[in-house]
Amino acid sequence: MLLAVILAGQFMANLDVSIVNVALPTLRADLHVSDAGLQLVAAGYILTFAVLLITGARLGGLIGHRRAFLLGLAGFTLTSAACGVAPQAGTLIAVRFLQGASAALMTPQVMSLIQRNFAGPARARALGYYGAVLAGGVVVGQAAGGLLVSADLFDTGWRAVFLVNVPIGLLLLVTAPRVLPRDEELHGSSLDVPGLLVLSATVLLFVLPLVLGHDLGWPVWTFVALASSVVLAVVFVAVERHVSAAGGRPLISGRVLRAPGMAAAAGTLVLAPSTWGAFLFTTTLHLQGGLEMSPLRSGIAFIPCVAAFGLTSTSWQRLPAAWHRPLIPIGFAFAAASYLLLGPTAGGGAGYEVATALIGLGLGVLSTTISVALAHVPVEDASDASGLLLTLMQLGQVIGLATIGTLFLTVVDDGGSTRHAEQDISWALSAVALLAAASAAFLTRGTARQPASTAAGSVAQGEVDAVVEGDLDRGVAVARGADVVEVVTGLVGEQGDVVGDDEGARGEPGFEHAQQRQVELVPAVEDQ
Repeated sequence: MLLAVILAGQFMANLDVSIVNVALPTLRADLHVSDAGLQLVAAGYILTFAVLLITGARLGGLIGHRRAFLLGLAGFTLTSAACGVAPQAGTLIAVRFLQGASAALMTPQVMSLIQRNFAGPARARALGYYGAVLAGGVVVGQAAGGLLVSADLFDTGWRAVFLVNVPIGLLLLVTAPRVLPRDEELHGSSLDVPGLLVLSATVLLFVLPLVLGHDLGWPVWTFVALASSVVLAVVFVAVERHVSAAGGRPLISGRVLRAPGMAAAAGTLVLAPSTWGAFLFTTTLHLQGGLEMSPLRSGIAFIPCVAAFGLTSTSWQRLPAAWHRPLIPIGFAFAAASYLLLGPTAGGGAGYEVATALIGLGLGVLSTTISVALAHVPVEDASDASGLLLTLMQLGQVIGLATIGTLFLTVVDDGGSTRHAEQDISWALSAVALLAAASAAFLTRGTARQPASTAAGSVAQGEVDAVVEGDLDRGVAVARGADVVEVVTGLVGEQGDVVGDDEGARGEPGFEHAQQRQVELVPAVEDQ
């Protein structure tokens, strides 16, 4: 029940990334919204969601994950209702920003609650469902938006895409307090306000011009903002190093960045979602524009893609364990090949739907990517790691919309049909998906389990990198090989002394430079 409640909250938040897309034409006619206004309605939510996700993760550690989840859920339900009754475009845009902020407080707690309340195979299954919900909510939103707008329930029109969250949110608010565990004792670590301010400004200056640039004709300020974001990114690194050197807890922990495979995961979770976001955006424009489908028809057209995506997302764990990691680059490479089918089948019909289904089948490995990336993150870093990965996924979607989406719109504006534009962007989508596959290959290699010694009762120090996938629980794992031994991860400081993995070790000299790869042997388990 706990898993169902927190994943329902996560699903709602991800649904709202895309559910509004299909409603935009109806919304424009009702509220007389300009092109720039439509961009802000669609992207304002993603913008604050991306900017504040890491902050939301840290707040969960400060005020408690249960409390943060409930506050975020209440805010999300309230702002969804406000969006649904907004009388004008300005009000809707403002509330969409607040809705994104509420989602940024709620969603990072989901990963932390999974890490703290599930262990062993149960945690592996929970991570699999989490990854499927995380990536699948966006594409389900595309289909659900078309169905809701066409149904016009109680004459609500486009407003239904926001109001649908209200009864679900209220049900969760009644249920969640009964199933969420009480927060553990808080340790009162600082929020890292300097890092928060610099990071927020960096992401804002990077995302905002990408979202609005094409619609406004790329004025000078958009390029100035992008250049400034690069400068502030360098400043952020310097600020975080200063916080760490002063004995504080930086917003992005060095341990998180050094976790096995995390760097490769970061690249993968920017590249792959960028193709996903661009594909959903351009496909909607093609279906409702070039192929003149109604919102209902366009929503139904996404069902094969949704089904295929869900099949991969929920079934990969049933495959032999040896296949799990290689499946990630193979899936993205398969998606890259499938993107090339968009051009030849852009006339619509069964061929086009088969092409979109194949794309969904390949990109369904996004959930596998997330699970592999987070499996080796210590429980105390779970909120920071999930916040970072979620931020990268949101930024990836914005980058895809701004770059590949701009290419699509440019071809159409120059007099080309959406069918012609589909042919052009299919090559761009394929190229980026191939880059995601290459990055994922480094991820799977970086997190590969290294064999323990077969000598009974001995494991060489440093020989075990990640002892068992998905079974790490507060630094204790069981290495499965020819012999079964227990190992305890130790955090080795700058002088090589074992500091320990307790949260109370924060602030000890060399903690930020601790190596998770070192292990301390404890006696082997005797055969029974």
